[in-house]
Amino acid sequence: MINKIKLCFLVLLISVGSIAQTIKINGRITDKNSNEPIEFATIKVLKNNVFTTSDINGEFTLKAIIGDKVEVSHISFKTIIIVLQHLNDIQLEPTQIELNEILVAANPLQDISHSVIIDDAEKRISQPRSVGNLFKDIKGFGIVKRGAYASEPVFRSFKYEQLNVQYDGGFKVLNACPNRMDPITTHVIPEEIEKIEIVKGPFTVRFGQNFGGIINLVSKNPTKDQIGFHGSVEGGFESNGNNLVTGASMLYVGNKFDVHFNGSYRDFGDYKDGDGTEVPSSFKTTDYSVKLGFDPTEKQRLQLTWRQSFARDIDHAGLPMDSPYDDSLLAGVDYKLKDISEKINSFSVKAFISNVDHLMTNENRPNFMMVDAQSPVESWTYGGKAELVFSPSTNSRIYTGIDANLIDRNGDRTRVVKMMNGNMLPTPKVFVDKIWQDASINDLGVFAEGKFKVADYMVLTTGVRADFITTSLDDAAPDFEALYGGVIDDESEVNVSANASLKYQKNGFQTQLALGRGVRTASMIERYINHFSVGVDPYEYVGNPNLKPEVNNQIELSFLKKFETIEVGAAVFHSFLRDYITAKVNQDIPRKFMPTTPPIYTKQFINIDKASQTGVEFTLNIKATEKLTFTSDVSYTRAQNKDFGEPLAQIPPFMANLGAKFEDDKFWISLNSRLVATQDRISTSFMEQEAPGFGTMDLRVGFIPFEGFSIGAAVLNMFDKTYYEHLNYSFSNSNTLSGRIYEPGRNFTTYLKYKF
Repeated sequence: MINKIKLCFLVLLISVGSIAQTIKINGRITDKNSNEPIEFATIKVLKNNVFTTSDINGEFTLKAIIGDKVEVSHISFKTIIIVLQHLNDIQLEPTQIELNEILVAANPLQDISHSVIIDDAEKRISQPRSVGNLFKDIKGFGIVKRGAYASEPVFRSFKYEQLNVQYDGGFKVLNACPNRMDPITTHVIPEEIEKIEIVKGPFTVRFGQNFGGIINLVSKNPTKDQIGFHGSVEGGFESNGNNLVTGASMLYVGNKFDVHFNGSYRDFGDYKDGDGTEVPSSFKTTDYSVKLGFDPTEKQRLQLTWRQSFARDIDHAGLPMDSPYDDSLLAGVDYKLKDISEKINSFSVKAFISNVDHLMTNENRPNFMMVDAQSPVESWTYGGKAELVFSPSTNSRIYTGIDANLIDRNGDRTRVVKMMNGNMLPTPKVFVDKIWQDASINDLGVFAEGKFKVADYMVLTTGVRADFITTSLDDAAPDFEALYGGVIDDESEVNVSANASLKYQKNGFQTQLALGRGVRTASMIERYINHFSVGVDPYEYVGNPNLKPEVNNQIELSFLKKFETIEVGAAVFHSFLRDYITAKVNQDIPRKFMPTTPPIYTKQFINIDKASQTGVEFTLNIKATEKLTFTSDVSYTRAQNKDFGEPLAQIPPFMANLGAKFEDDKFWISLNSRLVATQDRISTSFMEQEAPGFGTMDLRVGFIPFEGFSIGAAVLNMFDKTYYEHLNYSFSNSNTLSGRIYEPGRNFTTYLKYKF
């Protein structure tokens, strides 16, 4: 009898085990409104964090047990939790019709080869910082800084116009100042930014001229689950400089209409470095933005955007002049119609206009007693894009479109010379120097890009683009005309770019190989600047209207593997750079201003035959517990000017970011260390100097005492390190007189926010 009971018990255990065994479970994920498949949705088993992602047809296979609870999520859809069945037909509800994504389709940047999304913005700005500082902890990035106000990203070896920096998927605000006192990062407030999207190379042709990568600053947008009136008020303080930030946001969402207002005021003082030396870096800014949205039908959305920024009393520690004011405006309109037919996915239109009104002066600078210089400059940018997305089959998607960016700049410098040859003049002499010479550059682009499922778990993306460029100079300086034969003709060129990538993705593993050809026309500075110091050295620079466009032929291989508690990834890349634009001393062109002051010759922009960059990036993240995560990444770029036989100038050194974060529902704390190696690969022709390595550590904490209210605090540069970044530099007329801009020493910050 006992043996029979044992046998029955054994049979029961085997039966239960056979029912609850781990098996392969299949399913399909679709859009609830359109029934279109959703690619790259994440399906995660909650009890053990095992996960997979859906393919181009929305299908997935997951090793799990019938009855397991899984979380299904996608950045453009509402997250849901379901119980697994044998066959799972899962529908997700869209959060909204996205207009500000860099991708128009539902699946964001995963569609583009070698792209990332930085969406931890709220915790990154728990203390008041500029948008430029948001890039400091992203692997591969450095920051060019001219003071606390003007800082912008450098990615790998690419900078300035080599990077296509956008706002909300296509809006642009371009600098009016030739010294880049006013890049787009100064005209957008950090509190507006919801995430940063990055394409790491010329691997898409859909978002304008793309040479070294695309950066999209995405602002916060309302969603349809926010019906009613909402808002927030926030404020922060930094001890090092007595810096104050205040801001407010108000949002109303109706069934067909929504309005979103953002405003901010910042008052920054001069900070002190780790040795207690004061660095001139004060400024005040007032910003506001308004978005009006209207949904005529469930498939349509129209959105209007208006934003303005007003900056006053800006001190630039690294430049020979300061800015009494720097004002900008941006007006834009977006329209999108989706699910037009079985074959046509969507049609979208974007148009914008932006203006920057900027003044530079040398008042209170060391040379002001000799000469009073005033430079009011202005830039206008007009642009737009129309794109049609269609699916010839279930295994393909085609993007076709046209875009345009039209740039105008004007402005002169007026010099009142009070002293010559060491003697005060009885009557000061007045000179007017043409800065931009009323220049314009127009870019009209057409593109087509396709995405094709070529095998299970494998997608091929290919694209081609043509840019039709026209440039003109309407008020040329006589000496600039004489340098180039007496007449500066309008120029035109046609530049062809292309990309191809192959991506394999299955069960938490992804690898991709990408090839891209990016072509960039010469910028307005490189073409038309006339005897101004715009480089990292004290030379006067002169433009070259005969420059050829530079070409980046880039190859990149990467992989990413997600285990149960570990994520590991790496990338290796190489760029063959042709007709690279740089500058070289021309002894046939003497210095124009203060001609006896060294260096007595001028640098002229030229093309060189060959340059290159090679680099690696590596990431390792460990989820030690449900609440504790360790992160690490390293990046290194080696770039060479083969014609000059030296490294390219302004290349970020080897960098590593190490972090640990503990986070639960009400509290989070993070410790981040940034380690930067010595940069001893320097360009002697640009008078670069070796920059020593350094390490810093930041501690950030956040607490939510009750719903809607959050408190953030930080200790930045905990050990009061005195250091400077390799990409920071200071002119001799700067008040620091050190040739470098040192970073802030220890800094205590706090940030409060209440949402209702």
